[in-house]
Amino acid sequence: MINRILNHLEEWLIAFLIGAATFVIFLAVVHRYLSGIPVIQDYTVQINMSWAQELCIFMFVWMAKFGAAYGVRTGIHVGVDVVLRKLKGRPYKALVLFGLLAGALFTGTVAALGANFVWHIAQTDQTSADLEIPMWWVYACVPLGSSLMSYRFLQVAWSFFKTGELPHHDHAHVEGVEDDVLEEAFAGGATANKTNKA
Repeated sequence: MINRILNHLEEWLIAFLIGAATFVIFLAVVHRYLSGIPVIQDYTVQINMSWAQELCIFMFVWMAKFGAAYGVRTGIHVGVDVVLRKLKGRPYKALVLFGLLAGALFTGTVAALGANFVWHIAQTDQTSADLEIPMWWVYACVPLGSSLMSYRFLQVAWSFFKTGELPHHDHAHVEGVEDDVLEEAFAGGATANKTNKA
């Protein structure tokens, strides 16, 4: 149950941040170009959009931290596995578990150090330049995202220990679309292309 909640929270947070950042950037670009039109310029220059770039940077940092945890869960991180592919049996399992536990230890350490940093910066009055929000809000993504990533490493390690399977991302699969629908669409497209060529 808690894993399903974390999965949905992770996915919704990433999707929201991508959508919101895209929308804010779109508004900033439209504002910039409308500010160059003489008729509208007097009205648009009164709207302050200087905060948009800073907000997007903060959203992308949060998205990256939680996206990294999502990557561990789904197996989409790039990895060097030349040696792993040569191993079989117990040495393979031992090396994979070592790598996963080392990842958990590293991200757990980053989470602990990040929490310490956020705690100390929260004791100051430091705010961001444009949004003027407390900087500890911005930096809170380090301990939160790293903690989730460490948990995901432990989760994958436990699953691998029990089943011997690692999460694998199928690049051909589109989330939310059934595989048979895609096969029919591609088969129909291939048939249409053959008909058009003839």
